[in-house]
Amino acid sequence: GPYPMRITPTVLETIKSKDDAIWKQVVPDVAELDDIAADDDPLEEDLMSPVPHLVHRYPDRVLLMVTNQCPIYCRFCTRKRLVGKPGFLKKGELDRAIEYLREHTEVRDVILSGGDPLLLPDPLLERVLKALRTIPHLELIRIGSRVPGTLPQRITAKLCEMVKKYHPIYMNLHFNHPDELTPDVKAACGRLADAGIPLGAQTVLLKGVNDDPEIMKRLVHQLLLARVKPYYLYQADLTKGTNHFRTTIETGLNVIKALQGHTSGMAVPHFVIDAPGGGGKIPLLPDNYLVHMDEDGAILRNYEDKTFHYPQPKSDHRRELPMVGVRTSFEDSEEAYAACSDSYPDRDGYAAWGNSCGGDADDL
Repeated sequence: GPYPMRITPTVLETIKSKDDAIWKQVVPDVAELDDIAADDDPLEEDLMSPVPHLVHRYPDRVLLMVTNQCPIYCRFCTRKRLVGKPGFLKKGELDRAIEYLREHTEVRDVILSGGDPLLLPDPLLERVLKALRTIPHLELIRIGSRVPGTLPQRITAKLCEMVKKYHPIYMNLHFNHPDELTPDVKAACGRLADAGIPLGAQTVLLKGVNDDPEIMKRLVHQLLLARVKPYYLYQADLTKGTNHFRTTIETGLNVIKALQGHTSGMAVPHFVIDAPGGGGKIPLLPDNYLVHMDEDGAILRNYEDKTFHYPQPKSDHRRELPMVGVRTSFEDSEEAYAACSDSYPDRDGYAAWGNSCGGDADDL
C-alpha cells in the first residue's frame, strides 16, 4: 500500500508554511504515485543479506537493521519497502547475526541502522551493543539515526551513559536543512558529544529542499556549531516514489564546488552516489580540480580557478633538496646532540629551566 506518514511535534513546529523544506520531507505528495517503475530495493540490499536483517556489501563492514520503526517517515526513504513495519530485532535474529559476525573475522565495523536504532528501548539497545562487544575482532560500532533531529527528548542522560560503556561508538546523524537544528536538537547533539561519541552528518541532496549552495553552506555551518561533522552528501537513490526529489548530478557537484575553498575544509562533506545494483558508494568531485597529469607532474586548478603546477618526485629526491651549509657527519651529529642535551633539564630541573627561558613554571 501507500507509504505511511509519521511526524513528531519537534518536526511539526519547524514547518513554517506548506511546501517549505521541512514539509516536503515529511508530508505525502501525489508525485509519489507517479513514479511506479522504479525499484523497491535499488541498492539490492536484500540480495546481500546472508542472514535476516544483516547486509554484507563491503569486505570489512556490515549493516545490521535492528528495527523498522522511525520517529518520522522521510518521503525519500531508500527503505520504503521496510520502514513502518512493526517490531524490533528478535532475540533469535540477533543471535543469528552475532553468530555470522563471529564466523566472519574480516568484519571490523558494524553499522546499526533500520529504521532508527535509537528508537529501541535502552535495555534492547544495550543487549545489541553488549552482544557485539563480545566479538574480539569487531573494532567499531556505528549508529545511524535521525532521532536527535526529530525526537531530541529521546537523548537522555541515561541513554548517553549506557552507550558510552561500549566505546568506540560513532554516530552518523541525518540532517537535510538548517531549520532542523533547533535549540533542543543542538542540545541533544551536545549530550551525545559530551558522552564522547564522535558525530557525523549524512545529508541527502533533495530538489527544493537543499539543492541551493547557500542553504547547504548554512546547514554545514550549523552542524559544526552543534559539534556534528558533515560526512556524506548523498545523491538521491532510485527508490520507487522518490523521483520528484532527485536533482541532476551536476547540481551536487556545483554545491561541493561552492563549498570547497569558500568555507572550512571540515565543513565540506563527501558527495557520493550509492550505485544502483549494489555497487556501493562512489565519491564524486568537480572535474576541474585536476586539469592534466603526466610523468612530470600535475596541473591543478583551485577554487578561484587559478592553475598551479605540482611536480612529480624525481628518481633521486636528494638532488631536489641540496643541503647547503649543513653539517651531516656522524661526529657533527654527536656534537649537536651533546649541545642540545645540555639545554634540556631532567624532571627535577624543569621549573628552573622554565624560568631561565623567560617564563614562570606557573604559566603552564
